[in-house]
Amino acid sequence: MAWSPLRSDARVLRQIRLFADRYAVTTIGYGEAPDGVVEHLRLPDHVVHWHKDRRLLALRRFETAYRGAPVTVAAAELLADQAKFDVVLANDADTLPLALELAPYGGVHLDLHEYASRQSEESWRWRLFVAPYYRWLLRRHGREADSASTVGRWLAREYRREFGLTCAVVPNAAPYADRTPTPVGAPLRLVHSGLARRGRSLHVMVDAVRSCQRDVTLDLYLMPNDPTYLEQLRASCADLPQIRFHDPVPPEQLGDALAAADLGVFVLPPVNFNYRFTLPNKFFDFVQARLGIIIGPSPEMADLVRHHRLGVVLDDFTGEALAAALDALSDAQVADFKAASDAAARELSAQEQVRGWVRAIDTLAARVGG
Repeated sequence: MAWSPLRSDARVLRQIRLFADRYAVTTIGYGEAPDGVVEHLRLPDHVVHWHKDRRLLALRRFETAYRGAPVTVAAAELLADQAKFDVVLANDADTLPLALELAPYGGVHLDLHEYASRQSEESWRWRLFVAPYYRWLLRRHGREADSASTVGRWLAREYRREFGLTCAVVPNAAPYADRTPTPVGAPLRLVHSGLARRGRSLHVMVDAVRSCQRDVTLDLYLMPNDPTYLEQLRASCADLPQIRFHDPVPPEQLGDALAAADLGVFVLPPVNFNYRFTLPNKFFDFVQARLGIIIGPSPEMADLVRHHRLGVVLDDFTGEALAAALDALSDAQVADFKAASDAAARELSAQEQVRGWVRAIDTLAARVGG
């Protein structure tokens, strides 16, 4: 269960691919059926997954808000005629109460992609109306899940402290790719992939390229989540031909696109809890593309960069710090970073990192018998 377009949700796709060869997988979510499933229950495209009655949230009538949410109503209708399932894998907190109501024979595993109650805490509206709802949901239902997982160690610690949830850690690792690091380019080739959202502060990379003393290029593969912001970003780069905007590429093609670069860049100012402790898909995509990595001082990523010697951890999240780091790098250092990604690629691959899901789902399935 996932209230997302399943064919483009990288984490959910990894779950589906992992279990489709071992179990008969039914999915419920948006968009066309993912490959390998036995049945797909498609949520109507017009149903907005995040919509909830603001009046009910303000009145703290959270149960009523959940039951009346359009996505809950639509999903309940799709599931009404289904036979009882053996195991349910519920993605993110919003799916959990409905998953528990299905009462699968083996149980429910909850996979939390973000820290639900602090996801957009930079917004006062979120803090006032939405955060209390998610705190209620997790306090009321979180420990009813038979097992749980999340994307990083810091999030797991906070889920345990605040909600008493014990979460296995399953990072958003990409599948292992058999690649060889490419020689360092001249000019130095930077790349970033991800969402075009204002809160992602993508201008930091633009500022760095503008003030860099060395010759660099920057290729951006951005999802048009906020078309207005994306056009503003394009306009700000009109005098920078070394910055190139590309259409998004499918997940299975992204690795080849990234591998043409030297350094993957991700500098995300910590405007909320999830941004502070982010460990995103793109980090592992960079590793599988055999790139060096430059990041801001985000603890989850910084630990891995330093442990595996993958690249540079900046002192802060500014364009000035990024430009200074790029100017200070030698080609030999970049080559060493790319070689370090190559050495760490198998350990940091999905094949190794998804074992937490395998243990959890196999444990629940073993309860069923037969």
